[in-house]
Amino acid sequence: MDYNLNKEHKSNAREAFSKMKVFLQQERKSLTVALILMFVNSGITMLTPYLIGYTIDHYIVTKMYKGLMLFAGMLLGIYVISSITEYLQIRIMGTIGQRILFSLRNTIFNKIQTLPVKFFNQNKAGDLISRINNDTENVNRFFSQYLMQFIDNVFLMLVTAIFLLVINPKLGGAALTPAIFILLFVKFVNPWVRKKNAISLKKFGLLSAEIQEGFSNFKTIVAFNRRDFLREKIKNANNENYRASVIAGIANGLYEPVFTLLSNLAQLTVLSFGIYLITQGDFTVGLLISYIAYTIAFYRPLRQIANLWANFQTTMAAWDRISVILTMEPDLVYGNRTEAGQVNGVPLLSFKDVSFQYDPEKKILDSISLELQKGKTYAFVGPTGGGKTTTASLIARLYDSDAGEVRLNNIPIQEFSPEVLSKKIGFILQEPFLFDGSLKENILFANNELGNLSDQELTVMLEKEGFGELLKGFENGLQTQIEELGESMSLGQKQIIAFMRAVLRNPDLLILDEATANIDTVTEQQLQMILDRLPKKTTKVIIAHRLNTIANADQIFFVNSGKIENAGSIDHAMQMLMENKRES
Repeated sequence: MDYNLNKEHKSNAREAFSKMKVFLQQERKSLTVALILMFVNSGITMLTPYLIGYTIDHYIVTKMYKGLMLFAGMLLGIYVISSITEYLQIRIMGTIGQRILFSLRNTIFNKIQTLPVKFFNQNKAGDLISRINNDTENVNRFFSQYLMQFIDNVFLMLVTAIFLLVINPKLGGAALTPAIFILLFVKFVNPWVRKKNAISLKKFGLLSAEIQEGFSNFKTIVAFNRRDFLREKIKNANNENYRASVIAGIANGLYEPVFTLLSNLAQLTVLSFGIYLITQGDFTVGLLISYIAYTIAFYRPLRQIANLWANFQTTMAAWDRISVILTMEPDLVYGNRTEAGQVNGVPLLSFKDVSFQYDPEKKILDSISLELQKGKTYAFVGPTGGGKTTTASLIARLYDSDAGEVRLNNIPIQEFSPEVLSKKIGFILQEPFLFDGSLKENILFANNELGNLSDQELTVMLEKEGFGELLKGFENGLQTQIEELGESMSLGQKQIIAFMRAVLRNPDLLILDEATANIDTVTEQQLQMILDRLPKKTTKVIIAHRLNTIANADQIFFVNSGKIENAGSIDHAMQMLMENKRES
């Protein structure tokens, strides 16, 4: 399955709202209250032009100022009520927006967690962060600010149009004619505007990705004195984001001047035609003023809708970027088998005609069959890029094979729950992941069985496993604080922690992917002694470039060009490596 988020994805407004219903359903009561307040406010807005016109014709023209003061007081009271209802509406919708934002971010993050490693290989972390933070904030603004404004303005326009046509059909038709051209303009320009907003959001996401990648690898950049390289990359990404943002801004800004022009044309038409009707005795001055006010009331929301519509296009582009994540389904489907009992005479893990490829043009593994027996030590050697880590990843089920079958205890590996696989198969990476917290928290990461151990109990357990001397290398023992991503630790210390984490889980199969590559010789010997003390049932898979690390392996496999061959002895494995180097 293709998990590339940069592929084009578009949904129409109806489809988008249909998907958003999930987040709106829990806000039904609050939305109902907000709608009631909106209709009250809109009704008051529609009443004021009529009252003003009535006051002019009946109290100003006739110089009955007592009635004028009465109606002025009524208008003041109406404006106060309008302000209160508008404030309550804004407050309710702001709260709704924040709750939807909270729910949406949780939903996206939970969805991302269900997706396989392949998803993270195909997408940059910075772009994902931009979708979770920036794009969801755009959607939040739509719910908290734009949605009710949009509904309110549409309602006002419909009611005002009815008023205009009922008061005088001919004058109403003339007043509403420019609106037809506005609708045609929106229909024609809208797809282009939305496309430019989508490009702008994409470029912003790529800029975030470049910044995140640069800061994550800043040590390397400083070590090689390539700050100029990072500056150039960020500058180029920022320039692209700038250009895309300017074009999106121009596109979004097209609506308002066109709407304003046609609105002014409508008011001029009403004024001219209305004066003519007054001269014919068919209209009054107060009625004309009310009519102009209603015309303004019709086109003012239309101008606001122009801005809202531009913002809505940004929201739709943001929603498309979010929706493409929400619609993805993991291609790693787990079963619910919770037991993996060992059967005598059956391999612990086996490949049956397994094939795998990242790129359709190149197979990493091609129809591979092999068996890993309980308690044995296996070594995978071969040139860089030959497929060693890929093989280990298939064993740990970080990926599924494209063809063939991987079996654990003669049971398809897909039938097991993630909890069983995590418990049965340990994986020590060349660059282990550490998170912000204590050494103890990192060692017991996802180890529910030992989670309640005290520092003393855990120390005793680590000493029993042979980690006593290595634990002394950490200044504050188990309470040594580790900074984010383990920046305060050397690579060697990170790998020692990874060993502690894996060994304490007591897995049936332990994969070591260049797990001692950054460790000094003495520490490597200590870790080797710890590995030798593992239960006899533990199967070990060692991926190594240094052949001395696999001296005690029961079987050595040479991995390259889609094939896995039995290399026999270390000498033969070395010979195969040399031949491969000469051929390449």
